[in-house]
Amino acid sequence: MNHSALRTDHSTHCTEPVTAVFTWKVRPGREAEFERWTHGITRSASRFPGNQGVAWLRPEDGHRFHAVVHFADPERLSQWLTSRERADWHARIEGIATEISGERQSTTGMETWFSLPGTTAQSPPRWKMVLTTFLAAYPLVLLVQWLLVPHTTGWPLPLRAVVFPAVLLPTLTYVLMPRLSRLLRLWLYPSPSP
Repeated sequence: MNHSALRTDHSTHCTEPVTAVFTWKVRPGREAEFERWTHGITRSASRFPGNQGVAWLRPEDGHRFHAVVHFADPERLSQWLTSRERADWHARIEGIATEISGERQSTTGMETWFSLPGTTAQSPPRWKMVLTTFLAAYPLVLLVQWLLVPHTTGWPLPLRAVVFPAVLLPTLTYVLMPRLSRLLRLWLYPSPSP
């Protein structure tokens, strides 16, 4: 298995969380088997030390699936990638799907909202990522403040505080940011000058 696309530096003891995106190509007609496999490997990965979650992105068209894997640090991600447990899960999917090793990406910041699986495009400049995230978050924050906050004024502070991130983060990650980054794609990823 090729780990060359995984950008980790073991010489520096980085303790920042890391996110890796893996792309899978599924044979036509084998999607249901692949989905069952994703549930199993996700449960397995969730028990692995340092795992902070796995999200699967379903394809809009075609047969490519993307796994977004979060680990506490690059070293623990590397341990999962080279583990016997993961190798066993990969053996089970043989003939059903293949990991496209050249499309593996690894980041430590909000670049995951802007990464383009299947391309070699680099993440946009940070100021563009911040501005795009603001454009997505501001209307959502306004909506939460208007619709939800007035109904939670009698709640204890810890309970009120959980409402905001529980609504904001999943909505940004799964709904708003993918659509907004597609809408602003030409601005975020301009064609290189000739």
